[in-house]
Amino acid sequence: MTAGQTVASPRAADRASLARWRWAVTAAFALGGITVSTWGPRLPDLRADLHVRDAAIGLILSAFTVGSITGLSAASTLLARLGGRGALRSLLLLVALGLAVIGAGAGIAHEIILVVLGFAAVGFGIGALDVSINVEGAEVERAYGTTLMPLMHAAWSAGAVVGAATGAACAALGVSLQAQFLAEAVLLALAAGIATRAVPDAVPAEATGERLPLAQRLRTWASGWTDLRLLLIGLVMLGVELGEGSANNWLTLAVRDEHHQREAVAALFFVAFAAGETIARVVGGPLVDRVGRVRAVRATTAAGVVGMLLFILAAPAWLVLIGTVLWAVGVSMGFPLGMSAAAESGPNPAARVSVVASIGYVANLAGPPVVGALSQAFGLLDALWLVLVLMAVAFVVSGALHRDEPARTP
Repeated sequence: MTAGQTVASPRAADRASLARWRWAVTAAFALGGITVSTWGPRLPDLRADLHVRDAAIGLILSAFTVGSITGLSAASTLLARLGGRGALRSLLLLVALGLAVIGAGAGIAHEIILVVLGFAAVGFGIGALDVSINVEGAEVERAYGTTLMPLMHAAWSAGAVVGAATGAACAALGVSLQAQFLAEAVLLALAAGIATRAVPDAVPAEATGERLPLAQRLRTWASGWTDLRLLLIGLVMLGVELGEGSANNWLTLAVRDEHHQREAVAALFFVAFAAGETIARVVGGPLVDRVGRVRAVRATTAAGVVGMLLFILAAPAWLVLIGTVLWAVGVSMGFPLGMSAAAESGPNPAARVSVVASIGYVANLAGPPVVGALSQAFGLLDALWLVLVLMAVAFVVSGALHRDEPARTP
């Protein structure tokens, strides 16, 4: 939502309200990160509660993917209808409801269909929330006049660590899945009500007129897929998100099997990756303000290419560790800065963010299985060459993330 797209915007009315708005959006990022990582450690319990096998768990989790993609497509309409505050609050409450349904469906009713519906609801909420918080974050950046999106995405990363740690702790302490998920649903609902109070309730101008026919709204969204610059931004996000998703799924196994390290050591390599990515995002904002968005993405993706070369080719463990950290730096900035660039690249920021977010989601969700399939034929380290090549492509086309000069207001 740019300046010409809001009705009676109260944004940046004073510095205090602007700061509250900033931290409210950052909190929403953190809540999203907590949610998407909380069930990973509980999948064995979910499988036991439902009396199913791993293949069925994979199908159940696909409901989250389908819901996420649907939510990405619907985010623009939700923002137009509900405004910033209403959209964020409603989506977080939907996620809380989905978590409650998962907990009740698995631990109380033992019904697969309820769990599927719960994951679909969480997926829809997270997908639409991802677009909404990035649109809000881009507006906060413009109001502040400084780069803040990497720090906000660092909050998502930190939230993911908290969510995974919470799930692991509950599993270790013997807390039932339904108790954990129901408690988290209540806490998330309360946090949604509190955090979103500081988000301005500005409504995009297109929501004040008569609602456009469905076919016309679909054409408006689809037109984003014909915008060359938007597709190049998506290509940057494709490379870095494939790099992040591949690390999340395959880094530990590659260190253990291909670099012949013990499981505990391999786990520490993944910790180093997660820490490197989070720290890079925390310090990334000042870097962007100093050197610019394009140079920052070029520098980080170049570091990622070097890091992956070391990870694939190096033999000493210390050199592989350096490669791991550089790999993490390489994937740290492309997604948040790509979101900022997409939001300011033209009219209807929510629809434009939805396009590039869809590309990033596909890379993160579909890329790791592709790497796994290639590893069956060529080995895991050789399969990672695909990730390296796409990260190099992201380096080449990163000029698409240039910052547009804001229109001068009379």
